[in-house]
Amino acid sequence: MTPDWTTLVPNFCFEGEFIGAEHIPSGHINDSYAAWFRKPDGTYHRYLLQRINHHVFRSPEELMANIAGITAHLRTKIVAGGGNPLRETITLIPCAQGNSFYQTLDGDYWRAALFIEGAKTYDVVKNLAHVYGAAKAFGNFQRLVSDFPVDQLHETIPAFHHTPKRFDAFVAAVERDAHNRAASVRAEIEFVERRAGETSVLVDLLAQGRLPLRVTHNDTKFNNVLIDDATGEGICVIDLDTVMPGLSLYDFGDAVRSGANSAAEDEQDLSMVTVDLGVFEHFTAGYLDAARGFLIPLEIDYLPFSARLMTFECGRRFLTDYLDGDIYFRIHRPDHNLDRSRTQFKMVHDMEARYDQLVSIVESHR
Repeated sequence: MTPDWTTLVPNFCFEGEFIGAEHIPSGHINDSYAAWFRKPDGTYHRYLLQRINHHVFRSPEELMANIAGITAHLRTKIVAGGGNPLRETITLIPCAQGNSFYQTLDGDYWRAALFIEGAKTYDVVKNLAHVYGAAKAFGNFQRLVSDFPVDQLHETIPAFHHTPKRFDAFVAAVERDAHNRAASVRAEIEFVERRAGETSVLVDLLAQGRLPLRVTHNDTKFNNVLIDDATGEGICVIDLDTVMPGLSLYDFGDAVRSGANSAAEDEQDLSMVTVDLGVFEHFTAGYLDAARGFLIPLEIDYLPFSARLMTFECGRRFLTDYLDGDIYFRIHRPDHNLDRSRTQFKMVHDMEARYDQLVSIVESHR
């Protein structure tokens, strides 16, 4: 349904006269629009308007409190470092009442931000320089928020990367076998069961006080970094909906999982699936060039393991959803989630076989 712009737009402190808006098709959670405005001097500029999916994010007020706090912190750090906060972090536009969001009479939640021009996101990694730039942006994001008080953040999706709880959900799905699919995927179930002991490694280290709880992004796909059109550098980390307390290793591992696969996430020909060591090396180099100054040695020690663990977690989530009848991840063909899980598990297997190489790469950039 097309939003009623005449009712919505006046509720935000936009500059200029509203001209029109176009839907941005990328993204699977929130509805995004680029809105054009004409300034008094006759020039045009854009804002980003987004309808927050409050079915996925059950507490939009807490989500926006997180984003407002983090972006204010980033802006202060960027200015102190001589950077440009209008391009290097999200600039929220307040609504007329001063809030960071506006709730309509229908119960929808909307937010607005400056549109960052001269940069774009990429769903497919273009080259290794892109990998390095995106990794450095993620590492720099973690560095800039490393002194933000973690206890001030809300959990927008509770236990999002809590690997033992994800494993428990998998076990429950196998026991339910709600759609009589378990018998046909015994090989995949056994693959998971053989690695059950790995699921709690990082959580246990956190509980023991050996790993620090940090502010983390928690959705470090490559298309969540804006790449500058002119320089090719990663300039701004976007999609901050899942910023919350976590482990730095979650962000590193999930980025490798999403970017270092030599094939598509749902590739059915598993012979094409492997971990791209060139991508892993460039990501490691970019990330550590930004983050090695604040990470503790144990965090760096566990970078290779985190890549394997987060890939394993994602594959397990796909398999859990397949067993439950494909109720969470959108599918486009029968057995789509099963194909996705098999691809992730092939990546895990390849990472295990080449683990010494992953460790050597990390050590060379430590």
